[in-house]
Amino acid sequence: MILADSILEEFEYDDAVVRKFAVATVVWGVVGMLAGLLIAFQLVVHQLNFDLPYLTFGRLRPIHTNAVIFAFVGNGIFMGVYYSVQRLLKARLFSDALSNVHFWGWQLIIVAAAVTIPLGITTGKEYAELEWPIDIAIAVIWVIFAINFFGTLARRRERHLYVAIWFYIASIVAVALLHIVNSLALPVSLFKSYPVYAGIQDALVQWWYGHNAVAFFLTTPYLGLMYYFMPKAAQRPVYSYRLSVVHFWSLVFLYMWAGPHHLLYTALPQWAQTLGTSFSIMLIAPSWGGMINGLLTLRGAWDKLRTDPVLKFMVAAVTFYGMSTFEGPMMALKSVNALSHYTNWTIGHVHAGALGWNGFLTFAMLYWLFPRLWGAKKLYSDKLATTHFWLGLVGIGMYVLSMWAAGIAEGLMWKEFTPDGRLAYGQWSQTLPTLNPMYWVRGIGGVLYISGVVVMVYNLWKTAKSGRPENQKDSAPALEPLVASGHGRFHRLLEAKPLTFTILTTVAVAAGGAFEIIPSLLIDSNVPTIAAVKPYSPLELEGRDIYVAEGCYNCHSQEVRPFRAETERYGEYSKAGEFIYDRPFQFGSRRIGPDLHRIGGKYPSLWHYRHMQNPRDTSDGSIMPSYPWLLEDPLDLSLTQAKLKAFKTFNAPYTDAEVEGAVDLARAQAAKIAQDIGEPGAADKKIVALIAYMQRLGTDIKGAKP
Repeated sequence: MILADSILEEFEYDDAVVRKFAVATVVWGVVGMLAGLLIAFQLVVHQLNFDLPYLTFGRLRPIHTNAVIFAFVGNGIFMGVYYSVQRLLKARLFSDALSNVHFWGWQLIIVAAAVTIPLGITTGKEYAELEWPIDIAIAVIWVIFAINFFGTLARRRERHLYVAIWFYIASIVAVALLHIVNSLALPVSLFKSYPVYAGIQDALVQWWYGHNAVAFFLTTPYLGLMYYFMPKAAQRPVYSYRLSVVHFWSLVFLYMWAGPHHLLYTALPQWAQTLGTSFSIMLIAPSWGGMINGLLTLRGAWDKLRTDPVLKFMVAAVTFYGMSTFEGPMMALKSVNALSHYTNWTIGHVHAGALGWNGFLTFAMLYWLFPRLWGAKKLYSDKLATTHFWLGLVGIGMYVLSMWAAGIAEGLMWKEFTPDGRLAYGQWSQTLPTLNPMYWVRGIGGVLYISGVVVMVYNLWKTAKSGRPENQKDSAPALEPLVASGHGRFHRLLEAKPLTFTILTTVAVAAGGAFEIIPSLLIDSNVPTIAAVKPYSPLELEGRDIYVAEGCYNCHSQEVRPFRAETERYGEYSKAGEFIYDRPFQFGSRRIGPDLHRIGGKYPSLWHYRHMQNPRDTSDGSIMPSYPWLLEDPLDLSLTQAKLKAFKTFNAPYTDAEVEGAVDLARAQAAKIAQDIGEPGAADKKIVALIAYMQRLGTDIKGAKP
């Protein structure tokens, strides 16, 4: 409430940092999507891997995911938050210096990721591949962002916290919690570390993080941005304040519980799987509440929708959000997951969210913000923006539909038996002719989507060129007492107490994590011990690290599920006790190639040597890249002893003699493998270590098929 004698205070917003994040959003969006386009076509034209270590699918896929999630979407979040929070709180950002440190620090982190991952410096954990020094940098920059945000909150002139602010608070708190817990690791060197969690424990923590990175990095901040920018663009108030309250609190409480649905039918304990499925189904209600609130905000603005490209992007974005948040819980049903998991269906689902929900809302914000940030009278061309919309919509439609079809097709083919009880598609390559046309459609859809982005870049450049950037000035009275009455009175009073609001949000967010993560720390004591399972030999451990560095987990799983089709194809289903020395776990989330958990002993070492040299020599029709450098690059054993010491620090029962003699043991095993393949000169090459690891997989327990 503004009193009649209130004195207006004049101030100026910091729009310079918003402009920087806007430009970074556009640049990294183009980079990340071009990387995605390349890896899409690598699945149909294997020559596009170029037989170069830095350009293989396994190394580029994490570059694509990190660039789109943390560079494109991340910069989009900071752009939108820094613009909206100043207007909502009627205050300049807390610190210009912190704003600039935040911007440049985040860009340096992105560059560090773009350099280290292609070099094979990776933790091997999806969406969390960056090694420990970069993880620390992320935590520092996130804290700087939080200080800047909460500092602005403390100096606000508007007492009432608008709904967008609620979602920003939840995002800042949750991402910090997720990143720190999942990134706990023991460093071995500047570029190598091992997670403190192992096996199924690591899997649970990782997918608690992975699912909620989607929740609190790709969803909650964007819901806050939706609540700010959609009413602004439509010039209409939010449909329902009461629905906003229910949407917020139910979403931030329920989301943290759903992570285990990524691990159905694995060695994860059944209680965790059931927990994940149950909360995933419950998530439909708040998610659709948010979608309905967003779409109904446009009531009375439908005529404007026909001509305004910004609203077109927003409506499509919110629709994709609703579709994805219905499809996700459906895929968490065990009967559906039995078919969908490890298939391209999941890829279609993820991209509907990332490119449909996040991408389209980001484009809408950019089109709305650029004229205002650069002082232009209007967007350069509404027609070009509309062209972008249709190119993007048709492109993502082709992408998602082709991946749905590919996923269902391959899921059914993997499970199909002939009348005499044999697998109908016993060889992996037999499924590829069915998938290839759909991969081509996906690639063409990607071309259309990126073509739209190129049109946007030109449109935004022309818009910025036509104006002159300057910071917006505003005025507002000093903070006034809040008078809350009517329905929602309690919540409006709560909004006047940011500290209390943040504490309650933290409790709501942390509850699900605590009930999942704390029991997971006790899983080790509940995992049935398998006496035959021993830690990896020094050479096998080095081979495993090479496997992780090459990104093999992006195409291969190591988790045989208890289905007849899988045990017939791969061997005995995977047991929890087999993974107690796996850091990081390697269950995988997608099968572009066959599962490898029982590959040990199935083929002679020479087969593996030739397979890595040229997969087509051993597997007709294979789309796997060649790895000739593994046959040439020297095997570095300088950290082998330190690695064994690290594993012994955890729970691996290495003797002191084994640790001290680690290098000699590795060389002796390497010489034997080199002799087996008839290549004595290979004894000091990376290939022998990788072969040692492959030949070990799945051989610890009896019953594994050769």
